[in-house]
Amino acid sequence: MPMTTPQSTPQLSSLGKLASIRTKFVVFFSMILILTSSALSWYFIEVRRVSMTENLNQLGTILLTSVVNNGQFRYGGLIAEDRATLQQFVESLMAIDDVVYVVVRGADHIILAQQNKIVRESLGSVTFTQERRFYPDEVIAEELYREPTSTPRITPVALSQSKILVPDGGTSNPIWILSSLTDKLYDFAMPVLRKPATDPSLSPLLLEMEERIQSRKSAAPYLVQGVVQIGITDARVKRALFEMIRNVLILTTLLISAGILGAHFLTLRITTPLRRLAAVARQLTEGESPAHIPATTTDEVGQLTQTFNAMTAALRERGAAISSNLETIRKQITQLTAVHQTSAAITSTLDLHELMDTVLQLLRSNLGFSRMALMLRDEDRDVGYIAQVAGVSDEIAEAARFLSIPIKDDDTILADLFIHAKPILARDVNMVAHRINPTTLELMRRVNVQSFVCVPLQSHTQTLGFIAGDRGVLPCSEEDLHILMTIASHVATAIDNARTYANLAQLTQHLEQRIQERTLELSQANQQLQEHDRRRTMFVSVASHELRTPMTAIRSFADNMADGVAGVLSDRQKTYLDRIGYNLNRLTRIINQLLDWSRLDLKKEILRLEPLCLNQSATRVVESLRTVAAEKNVDIRVESPEHPPMIYADRDKLEQILWNLIGNAVKFTPSGGQITVELEALPDGMMQTCVRDTGCGIPPDQLHRVFDEFSKVPSTMPTSQGAQLGLFITKSFITMHKGHIWVESALGSGSRFYFTLPCTAPDSVPGQTSPQIVSPGTTIDAD
Repeated sequence: MPMTTPQSTPQLSSLGKLASIRTKFVVFFSMILILTSSALSWYFIEVRRVSMTENLNQLGTILLTSVVNNGQFRYGGLIAEDRATLQQFVESLMAIDDVVYVVVRGADHIILAQQNKIVRESLGSVTFTQERRFYPDEVIAEELYREPTSTPRITPVALSQSKILVPDGGTSNPIWILSSLTDKLYDFAMPVLRKPATDPSLSPLLLEMEERIQSRKSAAPYLVQGVVQIGITDARVKRALFEMIRNVLILTTLLISAGILGAHFLTLRITTPLRRLAAVARQLTEGESPAHIPATTTDEVGQLTQTFNAMTAALRERGAAISSNLETIRKQITQLTAVHQTSAAITSTLDLHELMDTVLQLLRSNLGFSRMALMLRDEDRDVGYIAQVAGVSDEIAEAARFLSIPIKDDDTILADLFIHAKPILARDVNMVAHRINPTTLELMRRVNVQSFVCVPLQSHTQTLGFIAGDRGVLPCSEEDLHILMTIASHVATAIDNARTYANLAQLTQHLEQRIQERTLELSQANQQLQEHDRRRTMFVSVASHELRTPMTAIRSFADNMADGVAGVLSDRQKTYLDRIGYNLNRLTRIINQLLDWSRLDLKKEILRLEPLCLNQSATRVVESLRTVAAEKNVDIRVESPEHPPMIYADRDKLEQILWNLIGNAVKFTPSGGQITVELEALPDGMMQTCVRDTGCGIPPDQLHRVFDEFSKVPSTMPTSQGAQLGLFITKSFITMHKGHIWVESALGSGSRFYFTLPCTAPDSVPGQTSPQIVSPGTTIDAD
């Protein structure tokens, strides 16, 4: 008995899978067939059911409208209330199998004629039944009396839960049994309408009866002469429908069975050849030579069999080809392994000499080259030089290192390698000796080179050099050329990276030296700038203080002369003294601004914060400047809320801010002008001050420069301009208080200077950066 090999397990499982294909196909086809047949059957039954229901409704409508529109029924029976005539119509309707009851009501809602078929109602048990007559609900008729319509009203009626009327043929009288199926009873009701106008064709008796009826009814477009109700059951329709369903189910079952049987035979026709193909595939897997499989059919399965036979033949041929190429593949694997080792060694170092020596030694040991050489290009001299050799004596290596060959575009191997980047395979040195440099040819003959290969080293479309090798007495082949071409790009990239790294190291060293030199120069220049700044600040401070002494003496002598100490003055002398006093005041303000600017520049200004009343400070400054303003016939006033909030500010700095802004307004406001100082408390906890004048104004293109130090803003009153430091100092003081200042102005329309100061301590002002200590009297540095 043969033992089961590990290969037989997947084969057996594959057979199981092939056997399961038939089952899956049959099940899938059966499901589709069942679903399709069921859907078509359901659709056919539903269409027939809807058609039968519509026919039933049409029957009830025709019966009802034919009775209501019958003249004898209307006039001879209903209006005349002739019960015998009405009973004849009722009995004629009851003769129809589907009619269960007929009820005729008169104009006064009284039943004039009715007839019902006896029904037998089941009480939920096969032993207990009862017979009764079914009457329609009066609500349907009453609705038609209230809201008459000219068309029949169809109302489904539930006799009892889950029961229908089925005619019992066992008795002479029609007895209807309420079965347990879910059938329906439809009530067809329609009023008998007549217009109130008198019809002259009617007899006097009928007219008199109609007048009595109209006297009992209210005036309306139509008069309801009565209501006719006909009850029709759908039991016969349901029985016919059930019979049709049974026939459809039988036919559907037969079709499905036939389809499943056909699918079974069809799958057998497909799976039997597949089993044969599986057996052949198993033989191929086990290494056997399978026999030819005959194609029994011409369909897709037969084509697959023919294709499989062709495949087995091709596999035999390819097996032979694979066996012949295994040796070649093993050899190529060895070469690729050598290439991989060489590439790994290339990426392990950035030293150029170590890199070249490692590459040549690896290629000699792994690829079987006897001797190898690496020549590089010197870009400055445009010559080629031997950078590294391997497999030669020290004497030859020393002689090769001094070899330098000019690169020219001539018909030499060197030109093909360096200029045209062409690989060279020389199977015999003697055949290409005329294309080799004589010095190089002499060295090659000394080491007995018979044939060689040369491959250019290219990186970024630039030829860096070439690598060459030979196999001693053995000739070089195309395979040697290809393997060197494969590794040449890696070698070229490594050489390029090593050169770049060396250049980068040299450049880094040069940059570090230059950075040290520039750092020393910048340090010396910074020291000089600091010394110049210190001397400038000292000069401004000393000059400002030294100018005060002669100014004080000049002011004293001028005041004495103005007081008449030196005698009576003429009008011209008084004018000159007034000008001297005006320019002395102007010079004093300039000196004070220079001193303030010097302290701000050195960051020596401090704030002594305390709660202040801005209204009082503004009033004091206005009163101090009122005399100067009165001389120019300029009106100054302060507008403030009745109880303005306190602000936290330095008293002196605040008064200087107000003095600068209001003083500027006085200087630049012509005679007859007006200056208004407006105070307003803002919702964000800030106090806003606006100094508004009717002066010459500021050009719009100069507004951004008014707060710069030493800014020369053009003005229509140049004699009123000073050192151009007042607004800069004002802005600096306001910024120290965590406030903000801005200006709005138009040329010839005056100016409005706004600034804000906090109403609370600076550390609680929303959105502001505050100092750590803000209590009254606390000092804060300007920075």
